[in-house]
Amino acid sequence: MNKYLKTGLFGFLLWLIPFAVSVLIFPLRISQRPLFESIMPVVIAIWTVFFSIFYLSRKKSDFLKEGIFIGIAWLLISIVLDLMIFIVGPLKMPMWDYVTDIAVTYLMIPAITSGFGYLMEHRAE
Repeated sequence: MNKYLKTGLFGFLLWLIPFAVSVLIFPLRISQRPLFESIMPVVIAIWTVFFSIFYLSRKKSDFLKEGIFIGIAWLLISIVLDLMIFIVGPLKMPMWDYVTDIAVTYLMIPAITSGFGYLMEHRAE
């Protein structure tokens, strides 16, 4: 599969799965907000690890570069898709609320993918 197609597909799934989980557990956001806010980063972390391993394990070299690339790409994909729903779409969330409540959490994506890339780059040393 083409590198960019795979990156886009994994990025879309990395956005879609947590979004689906958030819809399923949305009542917790009202009744037990701290629990909701704890579950969502864990879901994002789990799926970022899964897709990072799946993507990077098929690479032969340049793991750090690829880890940084997919991390930034997946971060941007998540934010762009969110903006279509939370800012201009049906949920109409103020931009500042979106940034402080959701977008900051996405910074874990490039942190995880870059960390995996670094470890794979240096595993043979």
